[in-house]
Amino acid sequence: MAEAPDLLGPVDRQALDEVVAFTSGLIRIDTTNRGGGDCQERPAAEYVAERLADAGIEPTLLERTPGRTNVVARIPGTDPSADALLVHGHLDVVPAEPADWSVHPFSGEVRDGVVWGRGAVDMKNMDAMVLSVVRGWAREGFRPARDIVIAFTADEEDSAVDGSGFLAERHADLFEGCTEGISESGAFTFHAGDGLALYPIAAGERGTGWLKLTAGGRAGHGSKVNRENAVSALAAAVARIGEHEWPIRLTPTVRAAITEIAALHGITADLDDPGFDVAQLLGKLGPAASLVENTIRNSSNPTMLDAGYKVNVIPGHATAYVDGRMVPGGDEEFHATLDRLTGPLVDWEFYHRETALTAPVDSPTYAKLRAAVERFDPDAHTVPYCMSGGTDAKQFARLGITGYGFTPLKLPVGFDYQRLFHGVDERVPVDALHFGVRVLDHYLRTA
Repeated sequence: MAEAPDLLGPVDRQALDEVVAFTSGLIRIDTTNRGGGDCQERPAAEYVAERLADAGIEPTLLERTPGRTNVVARIPGTDPSADALLVHGHLDVVPAEPADWSVHPFSGEVRDGVVWGRGAVDMKNMDAMVLSVVRGWAREGFRPARDIVIAFTADEEDSAVDGSGFLAERHADLFEGCTEGISESGAFTFHAGDGLALYPIAAGERGTGWLKLTAGGRAGHGSKVNRENAVSALAAAVARIGEHEWPIRLTPTVRAAITEIAALHGITADLDDPGFDVAQLLGKLGPAASLVENTIRNSSNPTMLDAGYKVNVIPGHATAYVDGRMVPGGDEEFHATLDRLTGPLVDWEFYHRETALTAPVDSPTYAKLRAAVERFDPDAHTVPYCMSGGTDAKQFARLGITGYGFTPLKLPVGFDYQRLFHGVDERVPVDALHFGVRVLDHYLRTA
């Protein structure tokens, strides 16, 4: 039987062309976020704002710090009583070293059906999709049922203090009525082997706990015995933290993910059985295990060390930094474990902290997200997913907005999407962008 025509109106050719042009154009605007306030998103924000205004959508540009610009706009729906939906993406990107890349990371080059450059998957592709969809609506004269609030944020790749944190704290009125939101890191093709195409749709994030460790000791000459060596105390604590094996703690989203992925592999996962071996199960899931293995427990990875100024001088202080992540409900265990691992000679504190998130996977919204992907890829198997890291959804959650990860992309076999996040030679196929526009357009029309 032939497929029924799309009664909601297909995406037009201009939208498909624009998503490629906008992805490339945004990549060419260098919005590298080096942390500590070293970033300028304003040129990209102006690029976005101009294209919204050109479609008759009024943008609001907002800054906490000069040059750290956010863009927010509201598209009124036809049903004033309906809850509003937030669609958000960030404009900043992580650093890229041109010498390591096959093409210049800020070229936005389109080669052999692929758009290359920093931000191609994280996440100027989604920014471009949103622009393309809403501009298509303007040409068509379409209005969604519910208000759609779109936000393009600064500073997601650092603390979000100049981005979504600032918006949530100082401009909550712009998000009035929003109860749910969608953003990055979900609904991409994950090829799990044997022709199995999974589309993980995010319904949770681990919490962020970036830690500063400090050891104090007795400064002295490097040639003399020193039992109060700050570097030794810190190094021992860092080694304990790095080697620690955190216990498995399954959250509702991860339980649902494991159950559904196992079923697609012909395995029944009885996670209510206290004796069930989750680690053994993951060993049977092949590549798909990577979708859950980083979110079944807390984690703590040492990332930075700083001590001393001369080889023959024992410093009086030493510091280290640890990237800590907590599953929903894992905070108490995290605190107690860090107290034990650091020991009496090393102090620790959060220098950046954000809560873990969880969203229902049995909600009408989640069902519509699944349906939108499966409409355009009949071979798709959508599954729940919890992100190991975090997004701006954490800040918007302070406004009571439930967040889902939904940046739809249909990717070819062998395309390692997850590796390209913050990686070298970041790129996205043009066909994937076209798929994303169609799926996003359909979802937002029916949301």
